[in-house]
Amino acid sequence: QRLHFPLDIMLMTCIRWYAAYSLSTRNLEEMMAERGVCVDHATVYRWALKILPALAKIFRRRKAPVGRSWRVDETYIPVAGEWKYLYRAVDRLGQTVDFLLTAKWDLAAARRFFDRAIDLHGAHEKVTIDKSGVNTPAVQSLKTDEEIDIELRQFKYLNNLIEQDHRPIKRRTRSMLGFKSFNTARRLIAGIETMHAIKKGQLPTEDGTSPSASEQFYALAIA
Repeated sequence: QRLHFPLDIMLMTCIRWYAAYSLSTRNLEEMMAERGVCVDHATVYRWALKILPALAKIFRRRKAPVGRSWRVDETYIPVAGEWKYLYRAVDRLGQTVDFLLTAKWDLAAARRFFDRAIDLHGAHEKVTIDKSGVNTPAVQSLKTDEEIDIELRQFKYLNNLIEQDHRPIKRRTRSMLGFKSFNTARRLIAGIETMHAIKKGQLPTEDGTSPSASEQFYALAIA
């Protein structure tokens, strides 16, 4: 409602391209003009802020289950000139478990991330982390409070998988030259992470087919 452009133009071109590739809104304005569609770069940006979080919520409900052995790590995201912290986890096959952007790097933030991931996928059996001073007590408190038997491993080479998985997210956010506000960062990162997970094939289909990433992305809007 109240969107004056056809949904397929917004989703299949501007919004998907913006989430998936290192393109600015001005790049998309020029690309759309070449295709006979007159849209301002500021409008593309507003579309992204409005639509990407909604699609991320739908994807979160429909995403495929993940494995029980998780690799957890955090990376840094610049927001309004300050570092914020993006907690991320993948399973042993590299499938995205969950993500959470937080303002602080502390025990409360780490525990909030684990609780959120467990609410989505259930308790995990193993978790591999680095020598982080906050993730270790977060896992220990989770084991104590929730009485969950989790094997905690701290081997750096085992965490290479999640560190490599940071790269596409960092590459996309870096090209945005930083975020102006925490809320903006949270909304756009939700879309970037969603597109990244879709590329991995984490959106199951009822007929067992393997549609393209663009087809899966569009399917979220008509779900």
